[in-house]
Amino acid sequence: MNWPDYAAAWSALHGGFDVHRASPLVRGWVRIAWRAGGLLGRLGIGPTTVTLIGLLLCLLVPVAASWKFWGLIVAALLVLAASFADSFDGAVAVVTGRAGKAGFVVDSVADRLGEAAWLVALWVGGAPAWLAVAAGGVSWLHEYVRARATAAGMADIGAVTLGERPTRVSAAISGLLIGGVAGLVHAEWAATVLTVATAAWLALSVVGVGPRRG
Repeated sequence: MNWPDYAAAWSALHGGFDVHRASPLVRGWVRIAWRAGGLLGRLGIGPTTVTLIGLLLCLLVPVAASWKFWGLIVAALLVLAASFADSFDGAVAVVTGRAGKAGFVVDSVADRLGEAAWLVALWVGGAPAWLAVAAGGVSWLHEYVRARATAAGMADIGAVTLGERPTRVSAAISGLLIGGVAGLVHAEWAATVLTVATAAWLALSVVGVGPRRG
């Protein structure tokens, strides 16, 4: 699949959002996903396989976080790798013509389970349990609202809000990475950084659960 065809298919899957009007960073990322999807497709690796690999990486995040400060840094790298897998599975589905409703459901469930694992890692690293649970609950509410809005035919559903998955990825990676480095300097700083990252996740998710235009 060439780039114009992929861009059109990607836009159709994202509520008609035109990737050519996106920021250079977003356009560049979509192009990387397109090339990676093509490569994985030629290797015979299906989208569901990529999704499950990403989920496995996510499940390893809290395990790594339990190894204290260097483990937090490893956990951040695992979240980064999982985020790549999350982008590439959709690209494989589009490029190979295997995008379907079942794959969309599997990908969505994997995303939610993966995010839960990241929050467990933040808790393991020192963030309060109630804060991690609240962040997860609001994130799930955000996705529920998004799904219901899509089912209701609301416009502009493809627009990225402050509470969307990229924000959660950023909060998890930055919190774990900075927390690990801070912990190597002073043991008590790690928990503070992870608490701030979890609070940021929660706050931005609350802002993201806002009214959408019909």
